[in-house]
Amino acid sequence: MLICFHLVDAPGMVEKRMELRPQHRDYLATKKDDIFCAGPLIADDGETPIGSLMVIDFPSVEAARAWISEEPFTKAGVYDMQKITMYQDIFPRGPNVAEQAA
Repeated sequence: MLICFHLVDAPGMVEKRMELRPQHRDYLATKKDDIFCAGPLIADDGETPIGSLMVIDFPSVEAARAWISEEPFTKAGVYDMQKITMYQDIFPRGPNVAEQAA
């Protein structure tokens, strides 16, 4: 089942986020074959990361919660808010979506 993680950083966590980014990406790589989409949420300035949005396939919500509890940003207290919900992909993506993401 697809699980959506909507994760918002605590104030003042940009430096901590950048410091832990390599570990975060390594941890994401453990689910690379199951990732539907993943990336940072960005502030209105178009540059500053303020959180994460990930949609990843897991066998259960419980497995997703266990996985995110061991994620480096979570363990370091980067996230101020975590919303974890099931997600259903029902709208087909157009041919330009992949080009825009690249």
